[in-house]
Amino acid sequence: MSEFINQSDYDASIHSEILDAVTRGDEAIVEICEDRAIAQMRSYLSARYDCNAIFSARGDERNPLILMMAIDIAIYHIFCAHNPQKLSQMRQDRYDRAVEWLRQVSESKLSIADAPTLPEEQQAKNATILMDSNPKRTQHL
Repeated sequence: MSEFINQSDYDASIHSEILDAVTRGDEAIVEICEDRAIAQMRSYLSARYDCNAIFSARGDERNPLILMMAIDIAIYHIFCAHNPQKLSQMRQDRYDRAVEWLRQVSESKLSIADAPTLPEEQQAKNATILMDSNPKRTQHL
């Protein structure tokens, strides 16, 4: 179970009454969805960033941008468990934005300020290698 996200962190994104209504007061659902959100984020961030340090942070030590994205992803999973057909467009948009942000971070198009990175040699081991060449030329004589 993750302790990265606190129950009070949801207040900035969703009213507690709505969260309680959707989960029917079952905190286990929230915890499961938080764990899923963090696992999803780890899959994108683990090549460049120290995910153990990021997600073990507590209180003010947490990166606010990472926390916001984790909450958006967790809320999306909570609503999908409740009734995916009734998912609001705002929740879908926030989830899509979070996933797109994670993709850009994983592709090194964006970086996360103040997030602990892995050592250079570990990043080099995790890097993907892309080889490309010019198109084949055909010579007509």
